[in-house]
Amino acid sequence: QVQLVESGGGLVQTGGSLRLSCAASGRAFSSYAMGWFRQAPGKEREFVAGISRSGGSTSYTDSVEGRFTISRDNAKNTVYLQMNSLKPEDTAVYYCAARPNLLATARTGAYDYWGQGTQVTVSS
Repeated sequence: QVQLVESGGGLVQTGGSLRLSCAASGRAFSSYAMGWFRQAPGKEREFVAGISRSGGSTSYTDSVEGRFTISRDNAKNTVYLQMNSLKPEDTAVYYCAARPNLLATARTGAYDYWGQGTQVTVSS
């Protein structure tokens, strides 16, 4: 069992930056690949970024490539999402998720545990 708690969301202007954190409690955080997802009003939840158990492999959706960076600190049981050059279309509730596998995936259904989400709003 893994409990996930996101933080770091807020209101930012276009071009600004935010750093999201996802703190995990429970057993063996380093056994889980982690993902960040987001859901805008009226839209389906979508994959944003993923990171492998060790942190050695990362993946991003095309729309955030080069602007967002996912990282993890297994000693602190925390995964991060650094978001730069934010755009209004990045506005959404952001969720972190965990799956007991080596690698992350973009498939929402492949994750066993989810956080409650943190709101990110980018004003134009």
